[in-house]
Amino acid sequence: MKYEKEINRRKTFAIISHPDAGKTTLTEKLLLFGGAIQTAGAVKSNKIKKHATSDFMEIERQRGISVATSVMSFEYNNILINLLDTPGHKDFAEDTYRTLTAVDSVILVIDSVNGVEAQTRRLMEVCSMRDTPVIVFINKMDRDGKNRFDLLEELENELKISLHPMTWPINSGKEFKGVYNLHNKNLRLFAASTKATEEDTVAIEDLASSVLEEKIGEKDAAVLREDVELIDGVYGALNPADYLSGKIAPVFFGSAVNNFGVKEMLDTFIQIAPVPRDRETSVRTLAVGEDKFSGFIFKIHANLDPKHRDRIAFMRVCSGKFERNTYYKHVRLDKEVRFSNPYSFLARSKDVIEDAYAGDVVGLFDTGNFKIGDTLTEGEKFYFTGIPTFSPEIFKELVNKDPLKTKQLEKGITQLTDEGVAQLFTQFGGNKKIIGCVGDLQFEVIQYRLLQEYGAACEFRTLPFYKACWLTSKDQNKLHDFLRFKQQNAAMDKDEAPVYLAQSEWFLNTEITNNPDITFHFTNEINK
Repeated sequence: MKYEKEINRRKTFAIISHPDAGKTTLTEKLLLFGGAIQTAGAVKSNKIKKHATSDFMEIERQRGISVATSVMSFEYNNILINLLDTPGHKDFAEDTYRTLTAVDSVILVIDSVNGVEAQTRRLMEVCSMRDTPVIVFINKMDRDGKNRFDLLEELENELKISLHPMTWPINSGKEFKGVYNLHNKNLRLFAASTKATEEDTVAIEDLASSVLEEKIGEKDAAVLREDVELIDGVYGALNPADYLSGKIAPVFFGSAVNNFGVKEMLDTFIQIAPVPRDRETSVRTLAVGEDKFSGFIFKIHANLDPKHRDRIAFMRVCSGKFERNTYYKHVRLDKEVRFSNPYSFLARSKDVIEDAYAGDVVGLFDTGNFKIGDTLTEGEKFYFTGIPTFSPEIFKELVNKDPLKTKQLEKGITQLTDEGVAQLFTQFGGNKKIIGCVGDLQFEVIQYRLLQEYGAACEFRTLPFYKACWLTSKDQNKLHDFLRFKQQNAAMDKDEAPVYLAQSEWFLNTEITNNPDITFHFTNEINK
């Protein structure tokens, strides 16, 4: 393998969680360990004007939530880590789902107070579908939360995954004293609001040692000994192969805001997390070690820097070596493209790179050539599978409030929907613009960004649609007749693919039954 050394030093993963579980805070602590940043931003503090490093859109800084996936690269112990911080909010789930196609593993953050929440379940379903390896970080142990054993049981039952504790907490809330590392046999003592240092780590080869009583007291020492004996008996040693196949998730306890328990997880992560893997394409299985370059676009972000109106396509390198100023084949457009300024990212800041290898995420300056799922190769024709766009759940008509800004509105909505957070439909035979989203918050973001970034004022009118279905048929005449008869419910997506907008499940089922020559698709991977 020509690039084996480079591939083996790369780890590409996403951090996922329900909103407010501490995901962005954990991201910052990992960046601190990697030396990528010097101080952490206060995500939700109004008194402190620093903001989370990974939240780079103005609306994110105002609301204190992540609404777009951020990409960050940093080195730790000679391992190059590509970290993708995803939106936790359910309204931006589709962005997160697509991001999971670009990573090799996942860190799932759980709030010890709230346990498993709705979005956590959804995200884990996607991970399970792909057999993505998962590490669990149980956060906020310095708050009064659920019993640690109850929490593990809840996670296993709700998320349908087997867990394997790697560290074990000593109490929680105000009584939280630290964690015992079950693997390295040492104790890390907790002190609120201070960075955990090596001096806080006590090596305890034998839990029977009286050192334990000195450090945490008689009562807690007795409970810890009992807990560890029980855990060792139930779980034994971690089998890395079970983790890599997605069958078992190692678990760490800590407090991200206090930078506690994070280092143990990061040290284990770089040891056991998978390096870039082979991937399925429409033609064959692509080996990660192949010499020839290939990669796919999993995210597009317009106006990363509003001053320069730039548009960046995020590409995951899947094989070979990507090089600056080299021509590559854009498979969908069947044309050669090259990039003079490819970027690596640390949230808002970006550096021009000369090359990249499998596992890396590269930002490509885009003039409108790319859409989600596009593939770049050295000439071979294929595309990477499993990058779907789902049917939206909420539909609204886009209404222009300022006719003088029609051009800006058209350009803005085209670019923003290219990013994949919303879908744009045009009514069949007309000009009505229909936006489809997974959640209401997306409409707020679109409205805000159209005004701030394009100077276009708009409003949305709710439409009575329940689901969008993409249509295909071997008989084009029947398909055209259907679209003509159902004009009020027919539209074309951005790629001119026909779509049926059903008012309800009953209407949808009726049309499926009445039109056996037409196939109704619930995702639009068919358009590739």
